Amino acid sequence: QVQLVESGGGLVQAGGSLRLSCAASGRTFSSYHMGWFRQAPGKEREFVAAKSWSGGRTDYADSVKGRFTISRDNAKNTVYLQMNSLKPDDTAVYFCAADRYYNDLVSDGSRLDYWGQGTQVTVSS
Repeated sequence: QVQLVESGGGLVQAGGSLRLSCAASGRTFSSYHMGWFRQAPGKEREFVAAKSWSGGRTDYADSVKGRFTISRDNAKNTVYLQMNSLKPDDTAVYFCAADRYYNDLVSDGSRLDYWGQGTQVTVSS
């Protein structure tokens, strides 16, 4: 069992930065691939970024490439999402997720094992 708790969301002006954190419980965190998703009001949930358990593979949605960076610290059981050059379109609730299968992360998220409760990110213009 893995429990995920996100933090770091908030209100920021366009062009600003935020760093989201996702702290995981459980001793098997390092064996899970981790990812971030987001859901804006009235829109479907969408994939944002993923990193494999070893850190050797990373993927991003086209909309965030070059602006967002996902990282993980297995010693701290934490995954991060550094978000730079934020835009109003980035406004959403951001969720972290964990799964044993990497390909399930780089998808619509319908088959993932574990989810956090979400943290709100609001970018003002």
